[in-house]
Amino acid sequence: MKKFTRVLSMVAAAALMAVTFTACSNSSSSGEKKGSIKFGTNAEFPPFEYVVAKGVIGEFDGIDMAIAKQIGDDNNKEAKIENMEFDSLLVALDNGKIDAAIAGMTVTDERKEKVDFSEPYYNAKQVMIVKEDSDIAKASDMQGKKIVVIQGYTGETCVKKLGYSYQSFKKGTEAILELVNGKCDVVVIDSATADKYVKDNKGLKIVEDNDQFDNEEYAIAVKKGNKDLLDQINKSIKKMKENGKINELAAKYADATTDDSSK
Repeated sequence: MKKFTRVLSMVAAAALMAVTFTACSNSSSSGEKKGSIKFGTNAEFPPFEYVVAKGVIGEFDGIDMAIAKQIGDDNNKEAKIENMEFDSLLVALDNGKIDAAIAGMTVTDERKEKVDFSEPYYNAKQVMIVKEDSDIAKASDMQGKKIVVIQGYTGETCVKKLGYSYQSFKKGTEAILELVNGKCDVVVIDSATADKYVKDNKGLKIVEDNDQFDNEEYAIAVKKGNKDLLDQINKSIKKMKENGKINELAAKYADATTDDSSK
């Protein structure tokens, strides 16, 4: 009887080991995330990043957020989002609060001195949003007008280079509200976001000036010297560009509706 009991114990132990091994194998092959990438953003820039009740990463949605999630998935890591003011992103990178910044950020020589940029993933340019009855037809027509920009955005840099006085806001929605309410004459902002605001607000139109505003490239910023993360991001971006994923996201979010009720 003791011998039979001992045999049963051995069989049970073997079975337990098999179950444990299988469980471990399933766990390692189930795509369980190993670590995370903390992306900093400024969720005031539809259709690239904005806040909704339920987004692709928590409450955050948009083209950039979907790209961030894909980068995390491609590298078996969880993509996390830290929302902050745009002007704080490069500082947060430098002090290690975030691993990367994805916020419709234009690659500039000034920024390249502070951070390393990924391969560009989107092309854009600055445009002017005005009321439909506005007489502004080109950038030079803004002289003497009440100009509004978003603090830290490329539009602010462009208006500053033109030598025009302006007022800056931290949120694009605040800038557009100034225009809608007749408190300013023009808002200078990136083209994709301008398309979204004009679509969502009746009585507005977009004015372009290709002679004054050059094409820009959006890229993801990482801390200087963080080659490992940069390589991971670049590999994922290259894949998304080759398989058409980024173009699909741009088309998808062009028609997306933002939900500001949770802001």
